[in-house]
Amino acid sequence: MNRPVNLQENVPLAPLTTLKVGGYARYFIRAETEDEIADAVRFASDNDLEPFVLGGGSNVLISDAGFDGLVLQVAIRGVAAAEGQITAAAGEDWDAFVSHCVDNDLAGIECLSGIPGFVGGTPVQNVGAYGQEVSETIVTVRCLDRRTGELVGLANSDCGFTYRTSIFNSTHRDRYIVLSVTFELQHGGAPKIVYKDLVEHFNGRQPSLAETREGVLMIRRAKSMVIDSGDPNSKSAGSFFKNPVVEREKFNDIASRYDRVPSFDFKDKVKIPAAWLIENAGFHKGLALGNAGISTKHTLALINRGGASAAELLTLKEKIQHAVEEKFGIQLQAEPIFVGFD
Repeated sequence: MNRPVNLQENVPLAPLTTLKVGGYARYFIRAETEDEIADAVRFASDNDLEPFVLGGGSNVLISDAGFDGLVLQVAIRGVAAAEGQITAAAGEDWDAFVSHCVDNDLAGIECLSGIPGFVGGTPVQNVGAYGQEVSETIVTVRCLDRRTGELVGLANSDCGFTYRTSIFNSTHRDRYIVLSVTFELQHGGAPKIVYKDLVEHFNGRQPSLAETREGVLMIRRAKSMVIDSGDPNSKSAGSFFKNPVVEREKFNDIASRYDRVPSFDFKDKVKIPAAWLIENAGFHKGLALGNAGISTKHTLALINRGGASAAELLTLKEKIQHAVEEKFGIQLQAEPIFVGFD
């Protein structure tokens, strides 16, 4: 087929990510309509190119060699409310969407303020923070099915949401491209204040949605978890590791050897903060490994200290994983998507 009119070649990918790391895309398309997305998928198929769907670039580590395929950035915009639900296109900035909902007194995603990236990425990893997850309010995820070429609407129950997981990043990882997400939020609802940091921040007081958003942003800024060009710690992919969920027997074994191990009940299992494991495996805030390092404010964030390579970040990641597994018998899982690695 003909080349899409918006097809570009040899496009640097580092500027499109929050880590500011990575090589070039052989082909690149920024698609602002559903038709442009469909055209891009057909072009990749017709030319035997591996496609990679890029959103806001906040949860990816791109290899130094780049990506020898087609990078498709979904940039569809638009927000619409109807019948008690609100739909946001995949290319909408997530934090701007949260702000819009809070301004309109819609409760349900206020604790997810300050998270970088686009709306389309939120159902993929079931984005969550401060006691809230998007799966709590998602009604439908509208997608392009790459297998059939059809547009489909997947109900919440079809998406396989669990902790930081969905069918979009697991069982059907390469099948669907998210086009829009519909949420059911509660007009005039109370904010969700259950997470320890928020409970302590408001000291027993019930805040408004706006106050909750500002509180979350304040806490995130203190940890350099809000993108800020003036903060070198924010050149990151956010939390680089998932908090591991372990059997209660495993937790009891660790708790018998350490005082005051932080934990959260997770059904019949226990969730242990990855930051605590990392720190007790010998890694500290501000640690540097070449041009890569650990944030001076948050042990979970691996950062680009300036001119870092993907290889340096990968080496640091593997050192941390090895140390935690050797000391605790727990294998930390990375949160970012790794692009262009063998």
